[in-house]
Amino acid sequence: MTRTNFRLAAAVLGSAWLAAACGSAGGPQYYSLAEPAPVASAAVKGAAPSYIELAPIAMPERFARPQLVVRKKDAPGSPAVDILEQHRWSSSFENELRDALGSGIASRLGAVDVTKSGRQRGQPATRIAVQMGQFDAIEGQRVDASFTWTVRRTDEGPATGCQLSVSEPVGGGFDALAQGAQRVTARLADAIAGSVSAMKASQVPGCA
Repeated sequence: MTRTNFRLAAAVLGSAWLAAACGSAGGPQYYSLAEPAPVASAAVKGAAPSYIELAPIAMPERFARPQLVVRKKDAPGSPAVDILEQHRWSSSFENELRDALGSGIASRLGAVDVTKSGRQRGQPATRIAVQMGQFDAIEGQRVDASFTWTVRRTDEGPATGCQLSVSEPVGGGFDALAQGAQRVTARLADAIAGSVSAMKASQVPGCA
């Protein structure tokens, strides 16, 4: 084998080794917004089930993706963000948030989420529509988020709107950032469940 052919063969083998090494590297890290232990309700045993119907979450298009979207730490107040290919939600963020909220609200109210299981014909449901206005996740610092939502009964009058702004401190690393987002989701589920309970208590929609 000539020296030129030897170098060519070595280059080919080196490229193959590098490709194999990259292919064997760990894949993306996946996260969930669902609570590890959903909050149990104080529903009366034997009572007829109530139903909630959660509409698809409305949010800015830049968040509607499976990757974590984080605010750059070195650009406070700047619109610059990073899209983390190796750190992802278990589904697209709007679906992940809807699933976690639906489960969280239903568990707090002792209700059935009809978007997952359906409901008996003729049974009214509480319709909930949520819009996310802000979700700034800053690694090692905090998660700032704001939401508005409406609640109404399917068999009753107009909806009433509510809102919530939260700031959840987080530790270092993207795992801590995802856990902070999980806590924000839990606080939102608390607030929405409270507004549904207030509506039922007063027979009109209201914010807790």
